[in-house]
Amino acid sequence: MLHAHSGFRWLVLLFLVLAAFKALAGWLGKKPYGKTDNLLAILLVSFTHIQLIIGAVLYFMSDITKTGMANMGNAMKEPTLRFWTVEHAVIMILAVAFITIGRAKSKKAKTDELKHKKGAIFYLLALLLIVWGGIIKPYAMGRGWF
Repeated sequence: MLHAHSGFRWLVLLFLVLAAFKALAGWLGKKPYGKTDNLLAILLVSFTHIQLIIGAVLYFMSDITKTGMANMGNAMKEPTLRFWTVEHAVIMILAVAFITIGRAKSKKAKTDELKHKKGAIFYLLALLLIVWGGIIKPYAMGRGWF
């Protein structure tokens, strides 16, 4: 499960980068919001929610989070335990929320410019969170790329 979750993050990241930069280019370039934009957003949300489900299963099965939850006082004092018990989950849930909100707001927006703008803002916020809390920080803590 951990390998699936770790590998799947690259798929989420790929679609997030594509959707964010396509939305940014559409917003700044005043381009129409087309079928490709919509399809990218749908795929992004779908892959992100699958990743969230895998992550939630892992969270409740993990010995690391069980140890952290058993004694939250100690978990908060130990950086690695704190990260896996609290920080990673909170950061990733926020990223999923930003992606979902970005899709919903861009879908409901009245103009193409607003569709791109709302998508770009929320997707870029999610991208920052995922790069930090899902790639850089875990790698720095010795998790590796896969």
